[in-house]
Amino acid sequence: MHRILLGTTALALMTGFSGSALADFSLQILHINDFHARFESITKTDSTCNAEGEQKGECFGGIARLKTAIDMKRDAAKAAGTNLVLLSAGDEFQGSLFYTQYKSQIVADFMNDMGFDVVATGNHEFDDGPAEFAKFLDLAKFPIVGGNFDTSKDPDLKGRPAGSYILEVGGEKIGVIGALTEETPEIATVGAVTFSDAEAFVKAEAEKLSAAGITKIILLSHLGYEPDKKLAAAVPGVDLIVGGHSHTYLSSTDEKAAGPYPTLVKSPEGTDVPVVQAGQYGKYLGDITITWDDAGKVVKAEGAPILLDASVKPDEGFIARVAEAGKPLEELKAKVIGTATAAIEGAREICRATECAMGNLVADAMLDRVKGEGVTIAIQNGGGVRASIDAGEITMGEVLTVLPFSNTLATFQLNGADILASLENGLSDIENGAGRFPQVAGLKYSFDKTKPAGSRLVGDVLTEESGAWVKLDPAKTYSLVTNNFVRGGGDGYALFGSNAVNAYDFGPPLENVLADFIASRGGAYTPYTDGRISDVSPKS
Repeated sequence: MHRILLGTTALALMTGFSGSALADFSLQILHINDFHARFESITKTDSTCNAEGEQKGECFGGIARLKTAIDMKRDAAKAAGTNLVLLSAGDEFQGSLFYTQYKSQIVADFMNDMGFDVVATGNHEFDDGPAEFAKFLDLAKFPIVGGNFDTSKDPDLKGRPAGSYILEVGGEKIGVIGALTEETPEIATVGAVTFSDAEAFVKAEAEKLSAAGITKIILLSHLGYEPDKKLAAAVPGVDLIVGGHSHTYLSSTDEKAAGPYPTLVKSPEGTDVPVVQAGQYGKYLGDITITWDDAGKVVKAEGAPILLDASVKPDEGFIARVAEAGKPLEELKAKVIGTATAAIEGAREICRATECAMGNLVADAMLDRVKGEGVTIAIQNGGGVRASIDAGEITMGEVLTVLPFSNTLATFQLNGADILASLENGLSDIENGAGRFPQVAGLKYSFDKTKPAGSRLVGDVLTEESGAWVKLDPAKTYSLVTNNFVRGGGDGYALFGSNAVNAYDFGPPLENVLADFIASRGGAYTPYTDGRISDVSPKS
């Protein structure tokens, strides 16, 4: 049974809505996205924070801070007699040892106790296949939505989840539609699940809800910020988009933000559709209040993301639960495998757009592991790099946070023409922060992201042969190393799956390869970039 909750907005930012129709219903929406099982607090560079960092006030986020912030908002809402709901735009799975150890059980346990009202399906909910997602659906005490994918032929999901859910809050009915990126089959393990066009699905579902008399419709999207804006401009009937997938931080007061919070997009009906997103890893709690008039038209959208820094005291009960769940992980996490002489940059906005120090480290480690087998090229998807590592001691826990997917080393052979086409795939969706961006070793290439997808490579791609850099030969066969996910065609690298020769996907775990690489260099690692990837795009 749905819980009717009450709330208000603490930080308000008036937006440019026109019209002065009588506002008869307001709803405060707290939201997160792309939490990725980051139950512990994080540093400013998104690595796991420690007790010393907490004492110094240098930590952010964590499930215990989220709990405190949400409870405070609910208490204020109850006192003010206003309406409040809590939403998540997906990607609860994958990204820490907690998920590796406990899978969906720990995610459901904490989210159940936080009282989420509706949760979207994220692509990472399919990382361990439909069976694990089905367990999450069974464990969750909240509705999970997602409708532009057909699960009717999957034996575990059997038609679940629903495409939308109707919330009843303050005497009003609010339709919540779920949509998931159509790239999920390329970046996760979907089994018998098939995907369809998200925009077409949302349009049809909004029409269905409107026909049923629902005048207030929210899209809970895991499509990404740019696709959300495009959809808002194309699909009538959607009043608000609460998004995820691109990990976008929005703010109307922070110049570092990707856009304003909310971002207003003109709909086909001529109304302003607010689009919001709240960064990643629980560092921010999104907080938006929407007001509808009697006719169901949005007349006001106000709010701002809340930074969960040291000023937010973590909930003691949740701290204890996280500590208890972490006990079996501590010995492994605490093992020191080396030292970083400087911070190793692994931020997604860098590693999915250009050469990054963490991408170099991972690709170098992969290539070093198999160079004795004649392998000369390493390609690592930027999306497989999930965190930075701060300067100082490097623990195995940090390595596992950087590489949380339990991927294995994969080797294969491929001709130069297919390598060039695969690099173009990797460069094809930089503007949306796609994880396919190619971090490399044994290769040098330049690109122009302003060119059309499929033709972004600029000049010659070079590979190292006998200590010299030479032009990649389209007709020649090369030996490559990557991770098993990409080798199987993940992140759009279809040619790695279809055209690979002598493929072997069952090498050592990638996190062990990285740890061994650092140890083999005396345990001290100095991060670097060396121009192996050059962005030659014209500056705007």
